Amino acid sequence: MQLKTGIFLFIFWIGFYGFGQLDGLNENARISVITCGPGKELYASFGHSAFRVQDPKQGIDWVYNYGTFNFEAPNFYYNFAVGRPIFTLSVSTFPEFLYSYQLENRWVKEQLLDLNPQLKNELFLFLENNRRPENRNYKYDYLYDNCSTKIPEILKNVLGTQLNYRQDHLVKRFTFRELIQQNLKINSWSSFGIDLALGAVIDKKASAEEHMFLPFYVMDQMKNTTLDGKPLVERQRTILEATLERNGYYFTASPLFWFLIFLSFTAVITFIDIRNGSRARWLDFFLFFVSGAVGSLIFFLWFLTDHSATANNFNIFWAFPLNMVVAFFLLRRYLLPRWFLKYIMVPMGFLVLALIIWLVKIQLFSPLTAIPILALGIRYLFLCRYYKKTYLKTL
Repeated sequence: MQLKTGIFLFIFWIGFYGFGQLDGLNENARISVITCGPGKELYASFGHSAFRVQDPKQGIDWVYNYGTFNFEAPNFYYNFAVGRPIFTLSVSTFPEFLYSYQLENRWVKEQLLDLNPQLKNELFLFLENNRRPENRNYKYDYLYDNCSTKIPEILKNVLGTQLNYRQDHLVKRFTFRELIQQNLKINSWSSFGIDLALGAVIDKKASAEEHMFLPFYVMDQMKNTTLDGKPLVERQRTILEATLERNGYYFTASPLFWFLIFLSFTAVITFIDIRNGSRARWLDFFLFFVSGAVGSLIFFLWFLTDHSATANNFNIFWAFPLNMVVAFFLLRRYLLPRWFLKYIMVPMGFLVLALIIWLVKIQLFSPLTAIPILALGIRYLFLCRYYKKTYLKTL
């Protein structure tokens, strides 16, 4: 990890200070689009895109990378949390760029663009101007403004109406959620967490151009793009192969395993409570506190941040934020509060509403969500029964 961090900081430093800006390229210069394969870490699961500029006469072999961020920037973590992360364009030499992907065992492919000398220079000067200190930063958006979307956006900006992004290569158009999940394992914490955090806004069909928020779709689109009626990509080649590795998969570490364990535990404890006329206070506290905490996080991401993908998140109907407060009342040894029966009807109603929203596909929840919903439903019904029985005894 320290080696990777050191390499990143070195490349970042070079991108800011190590390259003098030039006035133009020679006639034999080449510009290409670089696409990198996925890595093991979540942030690397979706691949990467960049521009490469080569001009042997001037000793240039540079990569223009819009996926750089600086942990030490003022308020970096706060801005990231509230949906205002600042990313930057950095420049590194291609060998340094390639070495970092070699370390992570990720493939790298290159698509050489068929541009005349004038267009090469226009694109190069655009990139050079973009990396000036006053221009290099931009507000990152996961779906609409990232390292991948910058590629088609800049090409359209420079090449104008001569450029045509044809759409007939897409046999099927996917929703944003489907596109994200193509890069994740369904029964994984990352897949569940992303489905939990992102709202109904990502369940709409993405246009052909919107598919290009992912690097692999940028690469596919480049092969189906024309400039003045001619293919934009002159040739494609693989620069770095990835060694196929079998990632260890342990079902016992998966969310499905732990959710099933917890559901079974909830069902057994509830059965014992019904038989003995008791109530497992700590189980109720845990269920209400955790569901309320998750709901509070969803509320924060939806209403208090600028994240475009976290809006309209109806997971908040089953992960009810007020449960986190009510959880502390459920620790009481004596009778539940008199208002509790009226209260429990609200999250129960929202639980049913969440299921309806899921069934009619207003928002698609993770399949794993069915398990905590069932656990909550079991306990909600038990608490209604318990409340009525205990208060009938006091009359």
